[in-house]
Amino acid sequence: MSVLAVNGGAPIRTAPYPSVGSAAGRTVGDEELANLEQVIRSGMLNRSGGAFVPGIEEKFAKHLGMKHCIASTSGTAAIHVAVGAINPTPGDEIITGPITDMGTVIPILSQNAIPVFGDLRRDNIGLDAEDVERRITERTTAIIPVHLCGNATDMDPLLKLAEKHDLYVIEDCSQAYGTLYKGKHVGTMGHMSTFSLQQSKHITTGDGGMTVTNDDSLAEKAVLFANKGWPNYGSGDRDYVMFGMNYRMTELQAAVLDAQIDKVGWVTERRNEIGDRICAAVSKLDGIQVPGVSEGGRHTYWFLALLVDQEALGISTNALAGALSKEGAPCGAHYIGQPIFMYDLLREKRIYGDSDFPFSLQPEGQQVHYEKGETPETERILDDMLQVSINEKMSDADTDDIIACFEKVWANLDELRQ
Repeated sequence: MSVLAVNGGAPIRTAPYPSVGSAAGRTVGDEELANLEQVIRSGMLNRSGGAFVPGIEEKFAKHLGMKHCIASTSGTAAIHVAVGAINPTPGDEIITGPITDMGTVIPILSQNAIPVFGDLRRDNIGLDAEDVERRITERTTAIIPVHLCGNATDMDPLLKLAEKHDLYVIEDCSQAYGTLYKGKHVGTMGHMSTFSLQQSKHITTGDGGMTVTNDDSLAEKAVLFANKGWPNYGSGDRDYVMFGMNYRMTELQAAVLDAQIDKVGWVTERRNEIGDRICAAVSKLDGIQVPGVSEGGRHTYWFLALLVDQEALGISTNALAGALSKEGAPCGAHYIGQPIFMYDLLREKRIYGDSDFPFSLQPEGQQVHYEKGETPETERILDDMLQVSINEKMSDADTDDIIACFEKVWANLDELRQ
């Protein structure tokens, strides 16, 4: 094939792809505008007295086959609502994955609990239950598996582990709308589950979050936590019955979400189609591992995470990502770069002023460690990861171009080894 673009050859593609940063890659349109006009004309923009927020809570719960849904202001808030509902004692520990956004970690620290990071499995980039179990102590209160990239964590062993040790499970489904695990929707297996509506997610209100549960008691506490501990959403006698935040979603966000929920099925089906097609093609190339999906599962490709055998290929992930990008593939390397706990904020345990709180609540000699080598498989995953952007608005021709970029680079690997 022709010379690689990184070495001066003609690229496969120069035109941009649809992306989540513009209307070209989003599904917002006339339906959302009609709902927003209805809210503006009503004069009621707050959820108190509004119709859209309670309406979308019922609609989203029904969409997942769940009993309860609590709308909030962000994906971070949705996780905080769940953590607030289980109400850990300061110094309690919550185990989660080290490839995630700070939005998963902030709610743990905000409740003065300790984030503990379990290692990940290479096949699905989800929590390794065996590694999680060795990190469980008498202070562990919950596990938060993060369903990454649109793929499902292997939930069965984690659920068994939680039952064995009497722990809560809170599923972080921010990147996993429409994802299936053994035929079950993610977000329907834990005690509570959370979804993000940030701009880049499968569906969006710009920012926003949803917390779902089948547990009546946890739902009641979650509603209170999202409303400053006030039971009545602005009506009736003033009272505060538990500690909480003001995470109330507005009618404006809910108006957009009402239309977005109707579109999420098409979005996730289209992303699955595109991602599966790319995986089928690149899996034939040497040194590439495509995501493993459970029997009866479905990947909805918030992005496509490919793992490269750098040693076998004799080429670094950075060099491959650079060559693919120059050919016109929407490709990068290493995602967040390093485990989340290696960023200085967490590594140095400087959360509240000059103190080491809440880490000081851990017994002497049993403090959590945030340092290189703590989750070795996660480090290897990040080092080997190529991420490919997937968008529901990509055409078949766009998909063909992405595949062609991979095929061209792999046909000319010797150029990268020189």
